[in-house]
Amino acid sequence: MTSKEPAPDLRHIDTWVFDLDNTLYPASSDLFAQVSDRMRYFIRDLLKVSEDEAHRLQKGYFLSHGTTLKGLIDHHGINPADFLDYVHEIDLSPIPPNPELPDLLERLPGRRLIFTNGSVNHAMNIMTHLGIDKCFEGIFDIVHSGYEPKKSVGPYRMFIEKHDVDPAKAVMFEDMARNLAPAHEVGFTTVWIPGISEWSFDASEGDHIHHVTNDLNAFLEAALDVIEGRIQPGEVRP
Repeated sequence: MTSKEPAPDLRHIDTWVFDLDNTLYPASSDLFAQVSDRMRYFIRDLLKVSEDEAHRLQKGYFLSHGTTLKGLIDHHGINPADFLDYVHEIDLSPIPPNPELPDLLERLPGRRLIFTNGSVNHAMNIMTHLGIDKCFEGIFDIVHSGYEPKKSVGPYRMFIEKHDVDPAKAVMFEDMARNLAPAHEVGFTTVWIPGISEWSFDASEGDHIHHVTNDLNAFLEAALDVIEGRIQPGEVRP
């Protein structure tokens, strides 16, 4: 979505749920390249295999289990905390400043929550870097979901119960289109933010995608214009 597209009607929303990586900052920052490298090194050193084999296992587990971590837990019994700490030791400097984002988030009526396949520590590092760490009341991470990734409906049900969310009044922002299928299944409004990887576009066709935007700030500005009464739903912002 750009500022010249029809404004969404999110006046019914009282819980704003955001994925973290490639959602609250641009996918072009390519932090996952760093994380992916560290996953490969972790697997290489853990299993004493070549980097090529480590890469094969890393991608294979991602495809079959939803996250590389879940595959390593299921097949190798690793300590997930060791993995999460290691792979998230990354340089955040590629994330560009976004000074408008904190104000946009604070103006959203109701609660704001993070729902991530990463860890709380990683989320806090990113949020602090962006200056939005005070904008959210909670973080639901991969540990809270029992290491079950968001491609499954179970984590959404756990999230709803833990944070007492009414899905009919909640919206989920996410860069992985396939993760919005279970969000839609439990009743969320969904917003897809396409990324730069092929995984972002997997399962991007279907009625589980309600809104699409390439610009989070512009989308939130348009939604707030409707919520705050400056324009009507469907109008184009001036």
